[in-house]
Amino acid sequence: MSDAKVNPYLILAIGVISVSTSAILVKVSSAPSGILAFYRLFFTVLLMSPVFFLKYVKELKLITVRDWMFSILAGVFLAFHFILWFESLHYTSVASSTVLVTLQPLFAFIGAYLFFQEKLTPKALLSAVLAVAGSFIISWGDFRISGSALWGDILALIACALITGYLLFGQTIRKRLSLMTYTYLVYVISSIVLLLYVMIQSESLGPYPKEDWIYFLLLAIIPTLLGHTLFNWSLKWLSTSTISMAILFEPIGASLLAYWLLGEKVLMTQVLGGMVIMTGVTLFLIEERKLKKLTQASEVKTDAL
Repeated sequence: MSDAKVNPYLILAIGVISVSTSAILVKVSSAPSGILAFYRLFFTVLLMSPVFFLKYVKELKLITVRDWMFSILAGVFLAFHFILWFESLHYTSVASSTVLVTLQPLFAFIGAYLFFQEKLTPKALLSAVLAVAGSFIISWGDFRISGSALWGDILALIACALITGYLLFGQTIRKRLSLMTYTYLVYVISSIVLLLYVMIQSESLGPYPKEDWIYFLLLAIIPTLLGHTLFNWSLKWLSTSTISMAILFEPIGASLLAYWLLGEKVLMTQVLGGMVIMTGVTLFLIEERKLKKLTQASEVKTDAL
């Protein structure tokens, strides 16, 4: 595989900054979680459609049955990730929800090992544990093990498992399909699943205040097109574990935005935890990159022999 023309770590960083806006947009909207999730992906599909049908639609003929199955599963996982995470924000704070939903290494390390036999060095595993510990430090002052906050925490944790599954299925498909085709396909599937969900729940597709329609559109453009699409692009060059680790930066950005825009307090535990996360993620990315280079060098030597 040839090297990416653009540094995939830079693209990953832009994606993390973009998804940090998602919780804020959900918090300020008055629409139900299912409606928010549906319009987020529906508008995304509409924005992508002209480019897809002009340049990529022929690629659908190349999709195997296995790719269709994995794409459907990825789309379903993504749909319910959004539903449960958006719902969690109605019960708990931005800090707690984003911390729990970004604890993907707890699931990604197991999934990547079981399904893809990905290897991790002791240093990489230690840095991952450090980053996860930082996430718990952030949430320490905000966790309330009672009532509605606990329910919100549980929803966010389930949403975390679902987004990890979405990334794991995508990792196999992105090696064979273009970014546009894979992303468009999964978003269409997710939109259909979400439409069925809101119909079953008897949630109204409208009308909503004009502010909500703006939030729907912003959710489609910023955290989805600039966020998750960039994560999908990164899957071709970086492992699921690496992306999951980098996404741990999201609670930092989301907490800062919640402080500036919503007036939510930023606790000292969140500041300390953010520093621990940044340290752990940085060490992990460095170690993972070293391992990748060593693996590539070993493959080159093997081919030469």
